[in-house]
Amino acid sequence: MNLVAQIAMAAAETEHHGNVALETLIFGVIAAVIFALMGLVAFSYRHVANRHSAKAEAYAERHGQDGHGAGHGH
Repeated sequence: MNLVAQIAMAAAETEHHGNVALETLIFGVIAAVIFALMGLVAFSYRHVANRHSAKAEAYAERHGQDGHGAGHGH
């Protein structure tokens, strides 16, 4: 049996298992869910500094800082 005959026989023996896109759809769904969860975590930190503005102002008064741009070098 030559190489061409072996390749043809192997190709004939393989079965088609359906739609490949549907078989791999779960990977996209998992990635979208993880991305959404990470977005929710990032969104939960929204306005964290504003929640504690009284503490920040009290700290600035005690330590003589104006609180704007401290340590940023701008």
